[in-house]
Amino acid sequence: MNELETSIQPSVPPLGKIIVRDLFTAGRVPLLLLITLFFSAIAVVMTTQMTRDVISQKDQALEQRETLDEEWRNLILEENALSEHSRVQKIATSELDMTRPDSDKEVIVKL
Repeated sequence: MNELETSIQPSVPPLGKIIVRDLFTAGRVPLLLLITLFFSAIAVVMTTQMTRDVISQKDQALEQRETLDEEWRNLILEENALSEHSRVQKIATSELDMTRPDSDKEVIVKL
């Protein structure tokens, strides 16, 4: 009877083959939706990362702009300080008739 029972039992097809066959026949639409969902999720992650990178670059550019703006203000102050000396010299020569002494008339004082 053992031989008869084994020949009567139906053969069980592999489950993996059935699932794959069903995915490509009856489940095409859900499979396409699943693939589309996967690529959409990857695109969202990549877009988020690129946005973070751009925001980081923007912050660095703003910091650099602030540094350059501070340097520019310091250069303006330095320019004003240097131009003030020439203004004093110009006023001294034009309004007060002052002149630079000759080198033989200069007196060096040692401390």
